[in-house]
Amino acid sequence: EGVPQGSVLSVTLFIIHLSQILNHLPSSLHGSLYVDGLQISCYLYMHLIERQLQNAVNKLVAWCDNNGHAISPEKSRCIHFCRKRNLHLDPVIYIRNFAIPVVNDIRFLGVIFDRKLTFLPHVLHLRKKCERSLNILKVLSKTSWGADRTSLLRIYQAVILSRIDYGCMVYGSARPTVLRRLDPIHHSALRICTGAFRTSPVESLYNISHQLPLDSRRQKISALYSLRAQSVRNHPINRLSLPAGLRRLYAARPPHILPLCERTKMLLHDSDLNNVSVQLSDFFTFPPWVSPQFSFLNPFSEFDKSSTAPITFQQLFHHHRYQYSSFVPIFTDGSKSDGHVGCGVVFPSDTLSYRLHNCCSVFTAELVAIFCALQEISPSIQRKFIIYTDSMSALESLSHYDNRIHPVALEILSVLQFLRNKGFSIIFCWVPSHVGILVMKQRMLLQDLLLIFFKEHFLTAILKSP
Repeated sequence: EGVPQGSVLSVTLFIIHLSQILNHLPSSLHGSLYVDGLQISCYLYMHLIERQLQNAVNKLVAWCDNNGHAISPEKSRCIHFCRKRNLHLDPVIYIRNFAIPVVNDIRFLGVIFDRKLTFLPHVLHLRKKCERSLNILKVLSKTSWGADRTSLLRIYQAVILSRIDYGCMVYGSARPTVLRRLDPIHHSALRICTGAFRTSPVESLYNISHQLPLDSRRQKISALYSLRAQSVRNHPINRLSLPAGLRRLYAARPPHILPLCERTKMLLHDSDLNNVSVQLSDFFTFPPWVSPQFSFLNPFSEFDKSSTAPITFQQLFHHHRYQYSSFVPIFTDGSKSDGHVGCGVVFPSDTLSYRLHNCCSVFTAELVAIFCALQEISPSIQRKFIIYTDSMSALESLSHYDNRIHPVALEILSVLQFLRNKGFSIIFCWVPSHVGILVMKQRMLLQDLLLIFFKEHFLTAILKSP
C-alpha cells in the first residue's frame, strides 16, 4: 500500500520493505519469502505447533498493520503434513477472527504439496498441462510440411520439458510409480519430434533425439542444484543432513526414499564428485554502480585461420611483439584429455603447470590459467605485462560482465582491478593456436606438463550447468 502503481521502482521497493518481515518470526519457526508469497512452518507436538503458529501470525499481522501492509485471510491456507493413519486433529490458526482453512494440498511457487508428500496431485496436474501442450507439436509436425526435427525438439524443450524440469529436485522424492506417469508425455513428444513409429523402442528415441530419460534427467538436475547451492554462502540446503539414527533406518528399509540432501550425496559419490570443494560465488565483488572494464587485442581478426598460412600469423605476431616490446609476454593454455584436465602458464624464464579436477571443462582450465598468471604477476617488480591466450571464449566471457559470469572470471576481474590500482599495466591478446607462435620447445614442454607430469596440483571444482 502506498507504492505508485506502474512505477519502475514499485516492485523493488516493495520487496526491500517486505523482506524485513522474516526478522519478526520466533526463532522456533522456519519461514521463507518470495516477493509476496510467505510461508511459515513448525514441527513437534500439535498443541505446541498450534500455539507457536498462532503467536507468529499475530506478530505478522501487527507488523503489517504498522507498516502499511495487509495479509489476506481469504488467500491464506494451512496444510498439515502428516502420515499418521489414525484420527488426529488439525491445527486451528486465526488471522484476526478468520480461521485459516486447512487443505489437503497447496501450491507454493509452482509446486503442489499434498499433506502426505506423495506429490501425486502435482504429477497429475503437470501431466494434464503437458498433454494439452503436445497439441502444439502435433500441429507443427506433418509428413508433407511442418517444422524439422531440430525446431520441434527446441519447442518441446522450451514449452513442455521446461515444465517437467521445474521443481523436479523437490517432487523427485515421489514413488517411482508416480514419477513414471510423466514418461508417456516424454516418449510421445519424442515420437512426434522425430517422426518415429509407435512401436519404436524408447531407447532408440533417446539416441536419435539426444535426450535423457526423465529419471536420469532428474538426477542430473538434482546434482547440479546441489553443486550450485554449495557455491552460495549460507544456502539453506547446505545445512540439511540426515541424523545417524535415521540413516540406519533408511539403510534397513531400502524401499523408503531418501531426502534430497542424501540423494544428491549418493549421486555425487557415484560420479566421483563427493570430495571436491566448490568455489563460493561472491555476488558483491563489485558494487552495483561499478562495471569492470575489460578489453583485449586481436591483431589477427582480418585473417581466417583455415585459409591463412601459419607463416603469416607468425609474421603478424612478430610485428605485434615489436610494437609491445616493453611488455613482458606471458602465454596461458588449458588442455583436456582422457582422464586429465590441466592448465599451464609460460613466462620468459619459467613454466608453471596445474592439474584440475577431471570434470572441469576446457573453458574452466583456460580461465584458471589466466587467473594463475595474474597471481604470479602480483609480487613482480615489473609493471608491464601482456597475457596471450588462444581461448576466445574466455576473453569474451571477461568482456561481458553480468550476474551470471563464471566464478573464476569474476575472480580474474577482481584481481585485475586490484593490480591496475597498484600501477600495473596488463594487456590481454588473443593468438590462434597451433600456428607456431609459441616457441616449439616451450610448447612441447607445456603439453608434456599438462598431460603427463603435472608438477603441482591445483584442485578446483567450478561446475556450470550447460
